[in-house]
Amino acid sequence: MTLQLSAIRKSFKGIDGLLVTDVNNIRYLTGFSGSSGFLLIARERNIFVTDFRYREQAETGINGWDVVIEKGERARTILKLSRMLGIKRLGFEVSVSYEFFRRLLKKGLVMKPFKNVIEKLRAIKDDEEIGLIKMAVRRAEAAFLDVRPYIREGVSENKLARMLEERLKKKGCSCIPFGIIVASGRNSSMPHARASEKRLNGGDLVVIDWGGEAGGYFSDMTRTLLIKGVDMGKKKEIYQTVLEANKKAVSVISPGMESKKVDNSARYVIKKAGYGEFFGHGTGHGVGLQIHELPNIARNGKGTIKENMVFTIEPGIYVPGLGGVRIEDMVAVNKRRAVLLTKLPRELEII
Repeated sequence: MTLQLSAIRKSFKGIDGLLVTDVNNIRYLTGFSGSSGFLLIARERNIFVTDFRYREQAETGINGWDVVIEKGERARTILKLSRMLGIKRLGFEVSVSYEFFRRLLKKGLVMKPFKNVIEKLRAIKDDEEIGLIKMAVRRAEAAFLDVRPYIREGVSENKLARMLEERLKKKGCSCIPFGIIVASGRNSSMPHARASEKRLNGGDLVVIDWGGEAGGYFSDMTRTLLIKGVDMGKKKEIYQTVLEANKKAVSVISPGMESKKVDNSARYVIKKAGYGEFFGHGTGHGVGLQIHELPNIARNGKGTIKENMVFTIEPGIYVPGLGGVRIEDMVAVNKRRAVLLTKLPRELEII
């Protein structure tokens, strides 16, 4: 993490040090996976502070950081260490609560916001991170293939979600990144519908959105299936439109491209087909230690695509009363283009 810490210090503008409290940023910079701790990054020292419960884990597992065990009020500990390090102007993350911010102000520190610097570093993965994400993808895909034979008319959304969660854990996922979405029929037109006791019926579109985990890193993918029934023409048309939008977005990705142009490429396909009003969310998002992180692949997305970024491509069409389709893949960007990490078929499967 030497390069990352150097980049953080180069971003010290108007501050003498940085307070890091976000658990994902702490894990990124130190590898520490406990639930209690914070970092103080001064110009020449790195201090990791935690409580007695994590003393041994911190002292044996964290390299390059001075470990301090806090014994009193956290705000007092921060003030004491800041004085020792000569920090008068302290940078803080946006995740700091107003109450804690106010307490630090009362202690006499000048507080300055330090926004998205670490998050932008996290957006560019190293080989080890990409390897863990690939493993998370493989686990998620293997779990889905185990459950696939049970996706049929008459089974409930909840049962499929429970089965998928169980299989993810059996494949080695230590946690489930988010609540698994299984949405069928009318429910499928709600992008983030919760699985319910509704049973799959003939003619239903079935949207399944799930993810895996490996070493603290996540994967995120969506597949939509169609239960055989009557009046499937419109649903097939919507599916093919979304698939075309997905493929188009993946094909245009290259380092240096504005992230919003990736979104535009998918959105144009859907709008041209007459479904623009039914695609209301962004085309994709970064995935790593969190299921949603930078880059933001959306109409208002800022920044450019860079080599070794990992993100989703997930256009969708959601027509109330008819149903919805989303096809979500994960890609990693190399020197020239995007490479698909997800290997599950994308063509429409009719059950």
